Amino acid sequence: MAKKSFLLNLINMGEKKRKQNANKTFLFDTKNYKWMFVGLGFIALGFILMAGGGSDDPNIFNPEIFSWRRIRLAPTLVLIGFGIQVYAILLDPQKTNPKK
Repeated sequence: MAKKSFLLNLINMGEKKRKQNANKTFLFDTKNYKWMFVGLGFIALGFILMAGGGSDDPNIFNPEIFSWRRIRLAPTLVLIGFGIQVYAILLDPQKTNPKK
């Protein structure tokens, strides 16, 4: 019984120490999150611009699906958004720019 009580005390002490040493910080800084939201906005806008252009009747062809907006602009915006996401992840907010 004493051995069991000793082990429980040891476990509880370990949990208390772990909770005291736990650093409650976010993975990224606010600057990173701002860039992530900008990238998410680009991606969402690209997918919104890509949507539509279809026909309700499958026997009728609508050439609007091949418009410049859906073929060039929207995928470009999505790719730019993914590029911004990569930049936001790799951005070091603590880095200071030395003046030249």
